[in-house]
Amino acid sequence: MLDGEPLVRWHWLGDHLGYLAGLTGDHAVIALVPVLIGLLLAVPLGLACTRFPRLYQPVAVVFNVVYALPSLAVFVVLIPYTGLATRETVMVPLTCYALAVLLPTTVDGLRAVPEPVRQAATAMGYGPWHRLAAVELPAAVPYLIAGLRVAAVSSISLAAVGALVGRGGLGYLFVDGFQRTFPTPILAGIVLVALLALVCDLLLVAARRLLAPWATGVAR
Repeated sequence: MLDGEPLVRWHWLGDHLGYLAGLTGDHAVIALVPVLIGLLLAVPLGLACTRFPRLYQPVAVVFNVVYALPSLAVFVVLIPYTGLATRETVMVPLTCYALAVLLPTTVDGLRAVPEPVRQAATAMGYGPWHRLAAVELPAAVPYLIAGLRVAAVSSISLAAVGALVGRGGLGYLFVDGFQRTFPTPILAGIVLVALLALVCDLLLVAARRLLAPWATGVAR
């Protein structure tokens, strides 16, 4: 209870189902598109770091520094360039954060392919690109999905902070509830963020079992 206000007003939830669904969809786009972009960038960058090992440490240091920056501060810095209350203001930093998580797992996955396997593929007539697509990337799938699980959950959580700069999906519920001393939307936002993260994680676990059924417990 807060100043006589019940913890949950169930009628408010029932009257705002469409509103909550819209915020959840917006939150999913803001949070998960950067993860997909991060994956698309991490694979070629991870491949380059694997082929040229000296490149990995400098690149990893840069993204680790970016990952250490407070998300709200980065959002504010981007406002003059990407605008206030735009998806880009939130999605650009989230893409960098996702890439900082996915790059190490991509490199680890590509490095985990045994050299005899690569040599056997070459002996069978596989060219570099064919070997990458047919041998190296499938073997790296458990590592990639492990990184995706961390990146997706982190991105879903961080996306809520975007509400402070005008675009944060379910983060609006936290701001609205705090400003009105109204706990119902705050609790609804917490539950929906947790459910969205849980659903994404379960889907990725299912994808790993489908794509790499041999890798049980690899790269948790």
